[in-house]
Amino acid sequence: MNDAVIRALDIGPDSSAAERTIDITTLGARSGTPRRIEIWFHRVDGRWYLTGMPVPRSWHANLRAHPRFVVHLKHGVTADLPATAAPVDEPTRRRVITAVLDLQNRPDIAARVSQRQNFDDWFARSPLVEIVFDDEQLRTASSARSG
Repeated sequence: MNDAVIRALDIGPDSSAAERTIDITTLGARSGTPRRIEIWFHRVDGRWYLTGMPVPRSWHANLRAHPRFVVHLKHGVTADLPATAAPVDEPTRRRVITAVLDLQNRPDIAARVSQRQNFDDWFARSPLVEIVFDDEQLRTASSARSG
């Protein structure tokens, strides 16, 4: 695996919006048609996640129906990384939502969202999946860096 890809995935709380912005291609839940969107990804405890505002999201419905998808890196490095969306348990959900809201509620980001985000609302209603990359080297590199 390319070192530039590993560095691009090595995001943290101080990463810029550009560094955490990716595209994903999912298959439509009903149509099976490929759908590509732009989204932020998050890294918590050496694992990667997708989440969003606490409203229904098409990408989440698509991943529930068809968990296989592609992550497209695009800022600083271009790569198409096959992955699977994995559900998360409640303790993981709590850790990830807490980390995401710590980021969302930072003044520089909160100003763009226009209001402080509420943990209870996010915990109860936000879509959340873990990104499990097909490439074992990515998972190994992530574990080595976070441990």
